[in-house]
Amino acid sequence: MKKYEEKTAVLEKIANGITWWIGSIPSLIAHTLFFMISFLLPLLGLVEFDKMLLILTTVVSLEAIYLAIFIQMSVNKSHEKIEDIQEDIEDIQEDIEEISEDIEEISEDIEEINEDIEDIQEDIEEINEDEDEDDHSERAKNVMLKSNVSSNKNEIKALKDKIQELQDKIDELKNE
Repeated sequence: MKKYEEKTAVLEKIANGITWWIGSIPSLIAHTLFFMISFLLPLLGLVEFDKMLLILTTVVSLEAIYLAIFIQMSVNKSHEKIEDIQEDIEDIQEDIEEISEDIEEISEDIEEINEDIEDIQEDIEEINEDEDEDDHSERAKNVMLKSNVSSNKNEIKALKDKIQELQDKIDELKNE
């Protein structure tokens, strides 16, 4: 089985090479030279004209048969490649549909996330408003406490001074 596939692969390479060469400029030049020489041979008297036409017709007919075979092989190969490409396109289209569905789901998720973010922002604003009210009263308390502490410090200092004065007076009285 492998030998058959290997032989077929070799024949296909040869057929592809011939098909490529037939469609090239060197082939055009070679055929033109062949036909020119074919028609010059009878003019030079090397071959009879009827024999040249018979041989030329036979050669051209055989070439046409083989060219038709090579062309059909190329068409078949192209058709196989087109079918493969069509299958690939169908696979790609399926992938695109799946990706589209995924994108739709992601879009829905993004919308839900945006709604959640909006809800969270509203909650944060409410908390900030509550904190602002709490902060104001808390700040007021702190300011009052600070002023009370300051005034208490001043009063304590004044009391200490008075106590010191009284202590000094007591000491004076004791000394007298």
